[in-house]
Amino acid sequence: MRRLMLLGAACGLALLLAVPAQAQLNGSHSLGDFGVQSGTQPTPGFYAALFYYRYSTDTVKDVDGNTLRLAANAPGSIGLSAAAPILWYVSKTTFLGANVGAMAVLPFANASLEAPAFQLDRPIDTGIADMLLRPIDLGWQSEHADVVAGFQVYIPTGRYTPGGSDNLGKGMWTYEPFVGATVFFDEKKTFSLATTAYWEFHGNKEDSDVKVGQILTLQGGLGKSFLGGGLIIGAAYYAQWKVTEDRLREFVLPGGDEMGLDFPNKHKVFGFGPDVTLPIATKSKLFALVNIRYLWETGARVKTQGQTLVVTATFPIPSVKLK
Repeated sequence: MRRLMLLGAACGLALLLAVPAQAQLNGSHSLGDFGVQSGTQPTPGFYAALFYYRYSTDTVKDVDGNTLRLAANAPGSIGLSAAAPILWYVSKTTFLGANVGAMAVLPFANASLEAPAFQLDRPIDTGIADMLLRPIDLGWQSEHADVVAGFQVYIPTGRYTPGGSDNLGKGMWTYEPFVGATVFFDEKKTFSLATTAYWEFHGNKEDSDVKVGQILTLQGGLGKSFLGGGLIIGAAYYAQWKVTEDRLREFVLPGGDEMGLDFPNKHKVFGFGPDVTLPIATKSKLFALVNIRYLWETGARVKTQGQTLVVTATFPIPSVKLK
C-alpha cells in the first residue's frame, strides 16, 4: 500500500518551456516535478494522472547573484502554466530483480510574458508542448531502502521557431538517464528521505547549431506517512546545475577543423517547500491521490528565481480495495 500511495507524492512531469535569462539556455527537465519518496517506484499496476504546473517569477539573477531589471520601476515578469495527462504502467515482470515500468506524458502549455520596458504584454495560446517518454523504468525494494533507475527522452513535439517569442517547446531532443533512492528510518517505512539524480544530454536546436549544455538535477524530499501511507506530509527540494557550457554557434575553420562559440557562465538554482499527499477514498476503496507541492527558489545564478506550484491527481486503474 505504501508504494501505491507515494505515486501522488512523487509523480510529476518533465516540462518543456524556455525561460530567458541573460542568454542562458534552459534544459527540458521541469524543476519540482518529483518530491517526497522520489526514489520509489509505485506498486505494479496501471495509473492515470492529471498534472498541473505553474511557475512564476519577476526576478532574474546574474552570475554574481545580483538582480537584473529591465527598467528601474518596471521589472519584467514571467508566468508559465501547463497541464498534462500522464500514463504510467508498472509490470510484475522483473529484470535484474527490479520491476519493469514505462511512462508517457503529453503536456499542454501556455505562457504569459510581461516586459513593460520592452512594451511587451502578450499571452501565448495554449498548445502541445514537448512529449516525454520513459521506456525504461526500473524499481527495486528492500527492507530499508528503495531504488529506481531508468531512461527518458523528451520529443520536440511543441511549437518552436528559432528566436520565437511564442515557443511552447525547446526545439531539441533531450536524453535523460536517472537513478535515485528512498531510505527508510523505521521498520514500518513511515519516515523517509529520498533523492533522485537526472542528467540531461541535448541535441542541437532545430535549424541551428545551438546546443544546450549538460545539466544535473537533484530532486527529492523528507517525508512522514500516516494512515497506512494514505497521508504523506513532508518537505521537498530540488537543485540544478549546468555542468558544461552552452554551444551557441559552430564554425568550420579554413583547415577543416571545427570551433565552437560557447557561453561560459553556467546556471544553478535551488528550491525548497512543503509537499503533501491526500487520499480520496471511502472505507473500502481508494479512488485517487492528490499531491500538492510548492517550492520557493533561492541561490539562482544566471537564471530566473521564482516559485513553483505542482498539483497532481493520480488514479489507480482499477481503484484499489482497502483492507
